[in-house]
Amino acid sequence: MKNTNYFVLGLLALTLGIEVKAQIQLPSVFSDGMVLQQNSKVAVWGWGNPSETLMILSEWSPGDTVRAVVDNQGRWKAEVPTGCAGGPYTLEVKGWNDSWKVSDVMLGEVWLCSGQSNMEWSADMGIMNGEQEVKQAACPSVRIFHNPKQGADTPQTDCRTKWEVATPESMRKTSATAYFFARYLTEHLKVPVGILVSAWGGTPAEVWTPAEIVEKDKILSKNKLKDYPWWPIKPGVLYNQMIHPLVPYQIAGCIWYQGESNHENAPSYARLVSKMVESWRKDFRWDFPFYYVQIAPHTYGAKNNTPALLREQQELMLSLVKSTAMINISDLVENVKDIHPRNKRAIGERLACLAMDKVYGQFTNAYESPHLASAELQRGKVVVNLEGNFSFLRSTAPNITGLVLTDGKGDTLTVKAKIKGKQIVLPVRKQSTPPYQVSYCFDEATIGSLRTEAGLPVLPFCTKPIEK
Repeated sequence: MKNTNYFVLGLLALTLGIEVKAQIQLPSVFSDGMVLQQNSKVAVWGWGNPSETLMILSEWSPGDTVRAVVDNQGRWKAEVPTGCAGGPYTLEVKGWNDSWKVSDVMLGEVWLCSGQSNMEWSADMGIMNGEQEVKQAACPSVRIFHNPKQGADTPQTDCRTKWEVATPESMRKTSATAYFFARYLTEHLKVPVGILVSAWGGTPAEVWTPAEIVEKDKILSKNKLKDYPWWPIKPGVLYNQMIHPLVPYQIAGCIWYQGESNHENAPSYARLVSKMVESWRKDFRWDFPFYYVQIAPHTYGAKNNTPALLREQQELMLSLVKSTAMINISDLVENVKDIHPRNKRAIGERLACLAMDKVYGQFTNAYESPHLASAELQRGKVVVNLEGNFSFLRSTAPNITGLVLTDGKGDTLTVKAKIKGKQIVLPVRKQSTPPYQVSYCFDEATIGSLRTEAGLPVLPFCTKPIEK
């Protein structure tokens, strides 16, 4: 019956001299060279003729036709099953007189990569061994969807870019951290990996969060952000143009590298990013893993020790938001006066090791930094206990760099700390006054000397007052 109706409509259009234009369209995230999440039901959507029934045909599953009806606003959406990793395939959407075909489609793993300049930083901007890495960047199993830096006042449905195969030319202009992350995954998982790169240097987390979430929150709405001509500060504007057009593209997870631009509002950072993650997960329709980088030591010249407080907030997020994890990269900083650590390969690969372990169940290399567990006073000694996936600690300097002990008067005590396995033991003089407090790298730029047997740095910390 439907075929008869299509014939009548087509005949009527020809009889009346009406031009029937092609209407089927897909957003740019569905373009040649794309990667779809393997072994899943992926959302496919677009636009077409209202009330028309479309057929979605996938070459990886030729006998499984999915149908979608275009609504009265010309929109449609369907769920298409995917199989195991592989390709290249085609994906085609057919109507009664129109079709749209996407070629060179790969099934594999898809990750969203977002944040500010340290995520945006490319080989062209200057990375360690940059030209050598560029020459070696021909990696057809890595596909890049690099979102241009644009904002919008309202949520958008499309963005102006396309998928590209990783080549020296495409790699040198995209996120180096994201590229090295993807390359590590594809080398170890032996599947195609697609990265959705949405990053803009200097941007605070507010611009990546839906505006109504920030504006309706009594704490977040009071944060003051400095206005610059080089990047946006209005809540939601990058979410609208650089995240929303990707929704609800199926992803395996997200890596996030941001925080430097929020240090002056450090006390509310965990609250802000937690709400941002919650909103993104609602959009993408599942609680995807969210892995991030703790901001590195840098000479901000800040007041009130706000960079240290922001790192503390980043660690707090681990207990506030499920399926999150964080890496520390203080050991990879070459120059504390440069806010951009240049060893992006090591950073991307450390994030990838985290994902390999927690998402894919394959431990390939150490990535986890020890963190503070407890601190107590024992027979004239302050004992600090650290925990994590490590066996023992060591110091790269004769005296532990970054370790500070203060007494109840606020005086700094000079002590010779000792390392015992997973403990740090600090002797205190009888004439000193409790409560005591121990901090480690709890300032803006100190690079500490504590390392695990695998060479990973200890997370910065500041204990509560210790009396017993």
